[in-house]
Amino acid sequence: MRLFLKQLFFFFLTTQLYSQIQEEVNPPENIKTIIFKGPTEDQFPVIKLGDPIYLEFDDLTASEQDYYYKIVYCDYDWTPSDLLKSQYLRGADNQRIINYTNSFSTLQAYSNYRLTIPNKAVSLKVSGNYVLEIYNSSYELQFSRRFVVYRDLAQVGATTRNSRNFDFLNQKQSVQFTITPYSLQLVNPVKEVKIAIIQNYQWTNAITNVPPQFTLGNSLVYKYDVETSFFGGNEFLNFDTSDLRAPTASISRIEYKELYNHYLFTDNYRYDKAYTYFPDINGDFVIRTLQGENPSIESEYTIIHFSLPYTEDIGLNEVYVYGKYNNYALVEENKMTYNSKTGNMEAVIKIKQGFYNYKYVLKSEDGKIDLGKVSGNFNFTENNYLILVYYRNFGDLYDGIIGIGSTNSENITN
Repeated sequence: MRLFLKQLFFFFLTTQLYSQIQEEVNPPENIKTIIFKGPTEDQFPVIKLGDPIYLEFDDLTASEQDYYYKIVYCDYDWTPSDLLKSQYLRGADNQRIINYTNSFSTLQAYSNYRLTIPNKAVSLKVSGNYVLEIYNSSYELQFSRRFVVYRDLAQVGATTRNSRNFDFLNQKQSVQFTITPYSLQLVNPVKEVKIAIIQNYQWTNAITNVPPQFTLGNSLVYKYDVETSFFGGNEFLNFDTSDLRAPTASISRIEYKELYNHYLFTDNYRYDKAYTYFPDINGDFVIRTLQGENPSIESEYTIIHFSLPYTEDIGLNEVYVYGKYNNYALVEENKMTYNSKTGNMEAVIKIKQGFYNYKYVLKSEDGKIDLGKVSGNFNFTENNYLILVYYRNFGDLYDGIIGIGSTNSENITN
């Protein structure tokens, strides 16, 4: 009886663990510069079934550790699917990453790891939501990243419009779109079709679970205003450390202390200023160096010094440097601290050479994140929106993706 109860407890514990939403896990301090993308330059791997995805990351211990990868398939809501691995993978995962190289002639030693999927060991069989997990030799999860795979079975036409909500006329953008399957016959689209709208390739504020507003023939029409609207935010700030010894428009001075230290000019609050167009790459980063030919192994790690004036608007809230460089994580490393000598909030972060976007966000005592308190929200901000269309036919065991669409607010209309 006691053995039965233990087995029953283990069963419920396992079921509970595997029913949890697969959030992205961020790495320990020794792993940096995670690049995860498809065939395009955008570091958000949304790929057509059969296309490759690429992972690259650095281990600052430079000890040539063994790392292994695992692929998890998920339902629409990012809970692990009931599919067996053999139903969504050809071959086998849990393989060691064999492509790695040590850095060459850099002050900060590191090992650079690379992985491509599909490869000789494994490929993907179905479209939908996936999570790539990286483990060390002790089988401890180091980090994970989401990616999505689609099939081109539907046309998705989308536009970005100004909000009609008078409270947010100058702050929000609405995404409207139409889904038209090429050959699929939708019997019950409200149950069969689900969507996700993602702003600037960030899962944190994605809009989901919005049903079609109405149907027009075989097309599903989403002409909502409030339900599919996002705060516009503001353009990201940037800095460029491609040349280690040359200050740029955003770098005030450079010092050498074991590693190069780049001090950025103190940034300003923009929430109370008029919107100004400032080209950015929507929070992303690009590794590059003028001191070598192979940026992956010849780029230096430098110390970046950020600063922002302290004001009463910050109060007791926590302030973070925010960008794709660490997957938009709010962790101790990019948390700013108050410097009583300068009157500024400051952060010191080790970052690989290249071109980076960033902004500042606040985290309140109740855990809520305010993306616009420092930078502001403007309806004219250039943002990219991605629409994912999920489809589960009656009797299917998984949520496939039958089409994707995109729109950019650069062409916003009323």
